[in-house]
Amino acid sequence: MKTNNETILIIDDELQIRRLLEITLSADGYNIIQSVNGKDGLVDAATHHPSLVILDLGLPDTDGQEILIKLREWYSKPIIILSVRDSEVEIIKALDNGANDYLTKPFRTGELLARIRAALRSADSISEVPIIHLDKLSIDMASHTASKNGITLKLTATEFSLLSLFAKNRGRVLTHQFILKEVWGYGYLEQTQYLRVFVAQLRKKIEDNPSKPKLLLTESGIGYRLVEST
Repeated sequence: MKTNNETILIIDDELQIRRLLEITLSADGYNIIQSVNGKDGLVDAATHHPSLVILDLGLPDTDGQEILIKLREWYSKPIIILSVRDSEVEIIKALDNGANDYLTKPFRTGELLARIRAALRSADSISEVPIIHLDKLSIDMASHTASKNGITLKLTATEFSLLSLFAKNRGRVLTHQFILKEVWGYGYLEQTQYLRVFVAQLRKKIEDNPSKPKLLLTESGIGYRLVEST
């Protein structure tokens, strides 16, 4: 069995799901804590300080969205939603409430493990580092410049703001509204077409093949995700 120091808290009332997750995650070396409802989950998160939380939305005592909001009042580490709810409205709501990622049940264990690894890597590397390295890209947060394969990219101020937002949240799905609010302000929350134009421009500069992006990915109907490597 693999071993590491990462602890994952599972908040889910389904016994079969908890057993499956325990077997899968333990085999990958994670320490597991289980909570069967939202109230216990909040207590366990505060007590054990897990490296990551897997949260179901259909909890018996409190809606998972409310637990997510309460967790985000103080818990800064990754939260992955694992739920049967698959509507875009529900997914967007969870991401806007602070979830790092969202998978629907039934799920593929390999994909879940990959999402967990990505979330933990991102959490470990997010800090006030002056330069962020992502595959072929280097983003200098201090000088507001970026390069690809050592060649400086000609980015507008808005394009750099967009790229730096993705870089600081690499591996995380960012909703259209979150991006618009962070880069342009509250007055642009409905301007998703405006955002598409800028994402297309940015892809032309950072992707090898902008028509088939491998770095800046579209999460259909939800937003975008910048991956760490292709």
